[in-house]
Amino acid sequence: MDTLRSMRVFRAVVELDSFVRASERLDLSPAMVSKHVMHLERHLGARLLNRSSRHLSLTEIGKVYFEQCRDMLDNLDEVEATVGRTTVVPRGMLRLSAPVWFANAIFTRTLAAYRERFPEVTFDIDLSGRVVNLVEEGFDLALRVSQAPSPTLIARPIGSIAFHLVAAPAYLARAGHPQTPQDLARHAMISYSLLSNGNELAFDGPQGHETVKFSPVLQCNNESLLHAAALDGMGIALLPSWQTDADLAAGRLVRLFADFKLAGGKVYAVYTSRRYLSSKVRTFIDFLADEGRLGPD
Repeated sequence: MDTLRSMRVFRAVVELDSFVRASERLDLSPAMVSKHVMHLERHLGARLLNRSSRHLSLTEIGKVYFEQCRDMLDNLDEVEATVGRTTVVPRGMLRLSAPVWFANAIFTRTLAAYRERFPEVTFDIDLSGRVVNLVEEGFDLALRVSQAPSPTLIARPIGSIAFHLVAAPAYLARAGHPQTPQDLARHAMISYSLLSNGNELAFDGPQGHETVKFSPVLQCNNESLLHAAALDGMGIALLPSWQTDADLAAGRLVRLFADFKLAGGKVYAVYTSRRYLSSKVRTFIDFLADEGRLGPD
């Protein structure tokens, strides 16, 4: 059997979670779809799928093979289309990593707008707050907020997010309102543990550039916990505007040093290589950058 054809059949079975639905999409009989998958398993000497009458699941090696197979087929389709001077239609699953606070209406509207334009693309999104390994974990790209992205990856700026220093009214009533950035050294600070500049904040204000070092009462790599701690009056936190705008408007949080400029958060689309960048990744990055959906670059 044609192994490349079998790979395409296997991909359809996994993405549709059904031999029958894959057979309908590919205009093959269910028996032929099963033969293609068995051909791959014999060719590789490994079981790729666990099958039962009601359920399909990838084996551990099947998951690794599927991710590599999917990426290879996407790249192959694009190369063939480029050579043939045809238009590539973005399709397939796009695996994406982003910060926790991307779980909001702004970003979901962006995803919906992209899928309206490219309906054959689906998403698998990790919002765990960790810095994923794109290659080892099979991610297509990551959206990261940084002032100095990793030099080992391709990083394209696609926008910027404002960050604000905020505190709950109850905390300020108890601990006092800091008058200058240097006062922060004596306050309870809540810090994101993955900040590249550590426990240090830089301000540009009436007196010029100032740097403040602090000792946090809470460090965490999850912005949702930091947000909750700030709302509960635990201390002062540096949080993205996406996460705080509603609280500031409702008076649940108070913004500090509004007249000072804090180092902003530039959003980068980070990926591993420019070579044979799949159309789903390229169009998604272009969509975010060209539409200015994440804030002006």
